[in-house]
Amino acid sequence: MEDRKLTVRSVERALDILLCFTRNDDLGLTEIAVQIGLHKSTVHRLLSTLEERGFVIRDAATEKYRLGMKIWELSTHLSRSDDPAILLLPAMERVRDHLGETVSLYLREGKERLRIQAVQSNQAIRRVAQVGARLPLYVGASSKVLVAFASTEEQEALLNDPEWPSWIDRVSYMEQLYEIRECGYAMSFEEREPGAAAISVPIANCHGVVTAALSVSGPVNRLSIDTLYEYAPYLMEAAHDMGLMIQ
Repeated sequence: MEDRKLTVRSVERALDILLCFTRNDDLGLTEIAVQIGLHKSTVHRLLSTLEERGFVIRDAATEKYRLGMKIWELSTHLSRSDDPAILLLPAMERVRDHLGETVSLYLREGKERLRIQAVQSNQAIRRVAQVGARLPLYVGASSKVLVAFASTEEQEALLNDPEWPSWIDRVSYMEQLYEIRECGYAMSFEEREPGAAAISVPIANCHGVVTAALSVSGPVNRLSIDTLYEYAPYLMEAAHDMGLMIQ
């Protein structure tokens, strides 16, 4: 039994190491050890095993690690039949072509939102959205959409979490969520990034459950509040059609 516990613990630690790369492209041994709270010698042994199996690669020049090709090989076997990042890509491209701005797709994962797909604007001055980026749930149009359409229990858990920013007025925030549910979309102006504006709408699957947020973002000099109001009906209709494609 003790050997089994040690084996399971090693697996958990190895997975913790891989999860460190959700926020960084490359990391040094010390950085990884600090993030997961383990001694460097333990992390080094685990990294050596992961490197042997192709899950990480060590750059000899920088002595930093990055994800290896084995991760990519595994990702190619993900089911494409129910992956919204794949299913909704053509529809997102149509939205980009119609509105001319960057289009992103977000899922809520724990206390963050995760950008699982993005279609970049073709304009010279544009907002570049990186797929895989994790962003806080308390700020931004997409974050507020994902929280607004979450269950009451999930909202309470988020707002009462010790990590939830104390400077956000709870009453005012809840009023915003109510308005978002009523009108069906959220807007943001330079909430997270200076010079950036966005509008986001919920995507409900074929069972009526909101599973994602669709966002259009760009520079504030193009996306004024009037422009976003004009975009809202089109974006909600596009999100409705996308939802019919998701199980």
